[in-house]
Amino acid sequence: MVSSQPKYELIQEVGRGSYGVVYEASVRRTGVRVAVKKIRCHSPENVELALREFWALSSIQSQHPNVIHLKECVLQRDALAQRMSHGSGSSLYLELVETSLKGEIAFDARSAYYLWFVMDFCDGGDMNAYLLSRKPSRKTNTSFMLQLGSALAFLHRNQIIHRDLKPDNILISQGRTAAGSPEPTLKVADFGLSKVCSASGLNPEEPASVNKCFLSTACGTDFYMAPEVWEGHYTAKADIFALGVIIWAMVERITFVDVGTQKELLGSYVQHGEEIMELHIPARKKSMNPGMKQLIREMLSANPQERPDAFELELRLVRIACRELDWDT
Repeated sequence: MVSSQPKYELIQEVGRGSYGVVYEASVRRTGVRVAVKKIRCHSPENVELALREFWALSSIQSQHPNVIHLKECVLQRDALAQRMSHGSGSSLYLELVETSLKGEIAFDARSAYYLWFVMDFCDGGDMNAYLLSRKPSRKTNTSFMLQLGSALAFLHRNQIIHRDLKPDNILISQGRTAAGSPEPTLKVADFGLSKVCSASGLNPEEPASVNKCFLSTACGTDFYMAPEVWEGHYTAKADIFALGVIIWAMVERITFVDVGTQKELLGSYVQHGEEIMELHIPARKKSMNPGMKQLIREMLSANPQERPDAFELELRLVRIACRELDWDT
């Protein structure tokens, strides 16, 4: 990126937001396509989001087909660039950590700091664009439910609470079966609001349980936020609620129009603050698999204790999928 012989060649910009810019790129030596996210570390807020994403993705010791993979992270200051690793003792990395902790810039503001994340390249856009540009398909819905359930169980098993699950943050990698038919693979991405739960204070050797790790910072996207998140006392069960909204919206094609962008998006208010919306499931379909109907109701329960955890959810989605006999629609 910043060297006489850069490792990656940027091809084109594919996304931009207040947090950073994403490029399609290729590895010069092999030609393999990758995604490169460039994040400007010009404010404590940007630094915190970038580090949260880095800490979450770099804490995962194995890969999952439905979770975006961080191949490497490069920290750049002006013309100096170095590969960043979790727990690095480099002064540049420690300045970013200090900035995140103190909430104020801890480095020379005259210097330009950037973080470059090299990740999987997904050529199918996001889940919103993919589904809303196609006719409803039970086969696709079932496949996506299974992939999302597997991804969330993997994240929670690795003590990661995503906190911003929504179709915009789920990317599509286009693939094909041996017979040549489309076979999209979902990738859960955008871990800027995620939280890695630490081990229990009573027993540091015991792995943390995401369902016992209580968080207080209200964050996420309104249409997918669980009621307890608004109250500032929640666990990983908030991810279950968000996924419940996504699955319900996907199955019944429930959408809303974003006021800022005027884009049609999958999702719906289920509860906003103290306002509880009455659930009508199914809302649009004439009928729904009884097991699916009951599972969505439980995932969207106002009481997080009534929601399944990610591991039970994964198993129940597999059972429901096994009962879906018509794979041709």
